[in-house]
Amino acid sequence: MSYFQRLLVRFGLADVKAERLPISVFLLDDDSRRHRWFEKRFAGDEIDIAEDVARARELLANQSYDAIFLDHDLLPEHYETNDHDDYARTGYAIAEFLCENPRLQRAATIIVHTRNADAAIRMVERIRESGRTCEYCAFPMLDLKIRNYWKR
Repeated sequence: MSYFQRLLVRFGLADVKAERLPISVFLLDDDSRRHRWFEKRFAGDEIDIAEDVARARELLANQSYDAIFLDHDLLPEHYETNDHDDYARTGYAIAEFLCENPRLQRAATIIVHTRNADAAIRMVERIRESGRTCEYCAFPMLDLKIRNYWKR
């Protein structure tokens, strides 16, 4: 930045705003409304969406992502209770997959965004056990988190 540009910035006559480069985003969620919501928030970025565990494993094994968003409840019967033995078809299976494959997605920011707080805490704990950084953000608060992490 030149001396003149620094003076303009100092006196509030110029704006110092750098555009960020596009990022690669992975979303695991079964709700098409949320798909559109994420696509809107990450317009201009690359976004891959998986609605089920099998597709999520395929994408995570073959692509590299800057941000990973994981939902827990992927089937209607999961919305009602956590009292089931069907974890192989929930976002928890992807938490396990990432832990079992420590070389995959090491640099990604991982956010669990499910409304199911009990399940989210288990997912975050499991992912953190593998030495990764992961956090839980309830979906209603996610817009603010995205704006703070990935400003446009």
